[in-house]
Amino acid sequence: MSINSFGRLFSVSTWGESHGPALGAMVDGCPPNVPLDAAMIQHWLDRRKPGQNKFTTQRQEADQVEILSGVYEGLTTGTPIQLLIRNTDQRSKDYSGIAEKFRPGHADITYWQKYGIRDPRGGGRSSARETAARVAAGGVARQALKMLVPELRITGAMVQMGPHRIDRNNWDRDQIEANPFWAPDAKAAAMWEGYLDGLRKSGNSIGAVVEVMAEGMPAGLGAPVYAKLDVDLAAAMMSINAVKAVEIGAGMMAAELTGEENADEIFMTEAGPVYSSNHAGGILGGISTGQDVICRFAVKPTSSILKPRRTITKAGEEVEIVTKGRHDPCVGIRAVPVGEAMMACTLLDHVLLHRGQVGENQGRIG
Repeated sequence: MSINSFGRLFSVSTWGESHGPALGAMVDGCPPNVPLDAAMIQHWLDRRKPGQNKFTTQRQEADQVEILSGVYEGLTTGTPIQLLIRNTDQRSKDYSGIAEKFRPGHADITYWQKYGIRDPRGGGRSSARETAARVAAGGVARQALKMLVPELRITGAMVQMGPHRIDRNNWDRDQIEANPFWAPDAKAAAMWEGYLDGLRKSGNSIGAVVEVMAEGMPAGLGAPVYAKLDVDLAAAMMSINAVKAVEIGAGMMAAELTGEENADEIFMTEAGPVYSSNHAGGILGGISTGQDVICRFAVKPTSSILKPRRTITKAGEEVEIVTKGRHDPCVGIRAVPVGEAMMACTLLDHVLLHRGQVGENQGRIG
């Protein structure tokens, strides 16, 4: 199966299946002399791993990362970094009853139509388990960004579950890691708990919206046409399993604004230019402004549910299907650290591209 890599100078190739012996990532282009060990990556994997509460899949995976190459005496060498995560809690028998059936909402049918291959064990390569490798690669990217852009800070949060949005007046960064939903609004998190518990017990699922923000951004990252920062961010987020929409800044709401309302006015201060607002999401003409970069993506409901659904078999027979196994009632919860990882990988790629082409920003203001 082709095209398992992303990034230009900082590139990541993921490999492995949901129920195979292991999965992982090969990271190339990381600068040398970046402090890195397994514990630094493990911190981010622990935020994504399954089975941490009743609102995520009960598959028990330690997601313990092993660094096989590219690091010597605690520093990156500038050579490819191979990351390995072993699968230890597969239950392939849960999928034996659907080997000939296509699960509605899953990639089963399109993989079969394209490749003529069907791995029913948890979805194989199309499983969200693949995102563990992305989070590991994101851990490497964060270490490099810490060295190259020390003021940069990447934060993800769930801002909507189903029809229920957070109240942005209640935004509290300290709440994000204080509840199982990565919600910055404690009241919303409390309401979501009962809402999702009811869906989970009924064998159903729900979608979500995740917001990822990069603060302390340098101006000048990106390019005017085909390597726009927002283009690459949108592609990175859209590549995450179950993501169906991506927006930058005001996003779809920009269509409801007038030009007067949407334009972020610019003022000059001793510290440099500042903006009256951030409808652009920190990116103008494909290039970062130095404001916070803000990206949101919508995650569809988990397709593996206990509710009977109509489908067909590989032979074309119409049948009913119920998907057993252990699944997230809201996959958006564990998508938060994945979105952060994709933001980190994309920004590091653009930092390296910028350094290679321009070095330091050329246009001085004031």
